[in-house]
Amino acid sequence: MKKYNRVLLKLSGEALAGDKKTGFDEQTCIGVAKQVKELVDDGVEVAIVIGGGNFWRGRSSETIDRTKADQIGMLATVMNCIYVSEIFRYVGMDTAILTPFYCGSMTELFSKDKANEYLGEKKVIFLAGGTGHPYFSTDTATALRAIELETDVILMARAVDGVYDSDPKQNPNAKKYETVSFEELLEKKLAIMDLTATVMCMENNMSILVFSLNEENSIVNNVKKACTGTVVTN
Repeated sequence: MKKYNRVLLKLSGEALAGDKKTGFDEQTCIGVAKQVKELVDDGVEVAIVIGGGNFWRGRSSETIDRTKADQIGMLATVMNCIYVSEIFRYVGMDTAILTPFYCGSMTELFSKDKANEYLGEKKVIFLAGGTGHPYFSTDTATALRAIELETDVILMARAVDGVYDSDPKQNPNAKKYETVSFEELLEKKLAIMDLTATVMCMENNMSILVFSLNEENSIVNNVKKACTGTVVTN
């Protein structure tokens, strides 16, 4: 039984790189695709945002202009979406890649009407290129598109299996939250996403499920059963 009719799945670029930490791990991407296909076959409409950290992190550059660094990051997300879109097609899904700027014939220009049309046709849509503007992360793009497309929830598949009160990699006694409010995220600086994205989700009642991509069938389980990580809500 599906719990949601329309979801936005946020994937980190690093997660798709697997142990290599850069580029793509094909088996990881195929595993994600098979899970999403199960959801689509069950009638769930799926939109996807992918970060670009497996290729580029603009904020880590100390030598080039921030605007140019962010533009490189936007193009990194386009490359990720083109690759993962083809993996999705390989496992039997129809896809479309939408960007907030023209990329020749490689993508289509984003509009809410076009996105809704494709979702209604059971296509998986990839929302690449961030917001199209510098100084806005893929977290902000995730929040913006989820709110704009009126998804039921944001699925945030990460390397860590939820939200903790401190870094579980550094603190073995870190406490994992089953549920946490947006206000607590802000007050305690539990940075699962940037400040702009957090406030947007809070103001628009957009809940987030934070869970580990590495757990078996985690995407399907979080949509069809219960959250295996942390529920972030008002």
